[in-house]
Amino acid sequence: MDLKYWAATDVGRKRTHNEDNFLIDKNMRLFVVADGMGGHSSGDVASAMAVHTIRDVVMTEAELFASPQDDPLWHMEVCMVLEHAVLMACETIYRKGVQEPEKKGMGTTVVALLIAGDRGYIAYVGDSRIYLLRGGIVYQLTEDHSLMNELIRQGKITAEAFDDSPYAQFKHAMTRAVGPNESVEVDTLDFDMIPGDSFLLCSDGLYEYLDDDDLSRMLSLDEIKDIPGKLIDMANTRGGKDNITALVIQVPENADGSDRAAEINFTLDTLKQIPLFSELNYQQLVRIMNLTRIVPFEPRDILCYEGQIGEELFVILRGEVDLYRNDVPFASLPQGAHFGEMALIDAMPRSATAVAATHGKLLMINREDFLEILRKEPSLATKLLWAFVRELGERLRSKGEEIEHTGGEEILELSDELLISEDSRDDLDRNDVLSYISESDVVSDHGVPSDTGSGPVPTPSPSAGVDPLAATVPAAAASNADPDTFDEDAPTEVHITDGSSEEFEAAPQPRAAAADPSKQATVPEPSAMVEREHGAPVKPTRITIPSLVNAAAGRFGTSPHPRAKPPSGPADIHTRATRPIGIPTDDDDDA
Repeated sequence: MDLKYWAATDVGRKRTHNEDNFLIDKNMRLFVVADGMGGHSSGDVASAMAVHTIRDVVMTEAELFASPQDDPLWHMEVCMVLEHAVLMACETIYRKGVQEPEKKGMGTTVVALLIAGDRGYIAYVGDSRIYLLRGGIVYQLTEDHSLMNELIRQGKITAEAFDDSPYAQFKHAMTRAVGPNESVEVDTLDFDMIPGDSFLLCSDGLYEYLDDDDLSRMLSLDEIKDIPGKLIDMANTRGGKDNITALVIQVPENADGSDRAAEINFTLDTLKQIPLFSELNYQQLVRIMNLTRIVPFEPRDILCYEGQIGEELFVILRGEVDLYRNDVPFASLPQGAHFGEMALIDAMPRSATAVAATHGKLLMINREDFLEILRKEPSLATKLLWAFVRELGERLRSKGEEIEHTGGEEILELSDELLISEDSRDDLDRNDVLSYISESDVVSDHGVPSDTGSGPVPTPSPSAGVDPLAATVPAAAASNADPDTFDEDAPTEVHITDGSSEEFEAAPQPRAAAADPSKQATVPEPSAMVEREHGAPVKPTRITIPSLVNAAAGRFGTSPHPRAKPPSGPADIHTRATRPIGIPTDDDDDA
């Protein structure tokens, strides 16, 4: 990849000496800018030591850069070399300060760009910056290690309000620098370079006076030798209160690289469209893109299986993908769509099978790599976790509206789950239960069949031919029971009518009271169950899982289901329903 580059530095309008330094090594394709810490002793010494130490360390690994590889491990190794070079510069400057007390505390910022093949590698500490101009848009590739940026990032103040805030006097205070301490945390970044890219490495004395429009216009100039000088002139004209350094690199346009450039830009744009990544800046998007793998696919290729534990997010770069659930197609995803994003935060089974419908390419992000970058990048992690929360909230809200719109049909369908009887443990579904209730004689709570009036008789056992599903009616709970005898703490029964879409109402069990002929329970005929309730017609009723849980709660003395409704008055019919799977019975000795 051909390169053009030029640099210039200036003392500015306010300073008496220049503490900035830059270095260009055309053989190594290494570019460095360092800004000696203003107000500290020997800032110019620290910046000079930094650029030369970094170059010396990188040169020891010249063989590594001679054969660039498109391998994530190789990219990581190059970043580690740059990081090590900055750390060695930090240690060298620190020891110099220890040996010479008059230089103690000296330090510098550092931004370094190494180009190997068609890829760029960055290492940086402090508030000097690297900008990228791509497609007419300016992107900041570095993040300032300054008090101002930290306060803005934490939301304690805005950039516009900073100059009028109590923090204004600390505007140039840095949270990291090379030299004051023996070691420092170094940030690195690697990224694809494409024909037409332009880069600017600069000190804060330049970017404080320029905005993105200024940078875009100047970096687009054809004559690269004019660019650094014109940038410095603009900064001096607008104040020039600090030293100013500008180093510009251009990658000439190349028709052979147009396809690759289009693919890189499309990939970044596609990632930006995913809600999870929509709030990330360009640098953070590049970090996410570095985690990805591109996988080609052919028609009918199975990309993931329903029920399989998910580990990847998929983004369709080219082609189409069909989704199947229970072997039935239910959705078709076009180019640019994504699926499986929840696999990045939980290892849950896939809810669908994805099958390639055409030829194409997938972008894959692995969960392990994703979690690793979250651990390394706190600011990135914060944005992503907030995006996850927002996405989950929107899905829950959408699901709630869908359920409300459909009248709760999805919840009612839960009643299709199988139940088992207390004794036989035979599987029964909702239709079996309703059918049996409608055909069986109604029996009172004391074992009295509905067609024989009142009077205690032994309750038939299952072996005697009566199924435990047969409905029972507490005599004192009929419509003419005395309200004063109700016991709120007694086990709860569940009001069932045959075929209604409403959930059953919970009614309290009455206390035992002295026999009073005027208050003797009257059990209606089974046909009356669907004819009237408090004088009004009754809708057909479905059995739901929450109602059966409430019934079991009353049977076994546990708390009623939280969705049980409070009693609105005496009920005509009460029944004990079959318990759901997993509710212990009195006969479960080992429960």
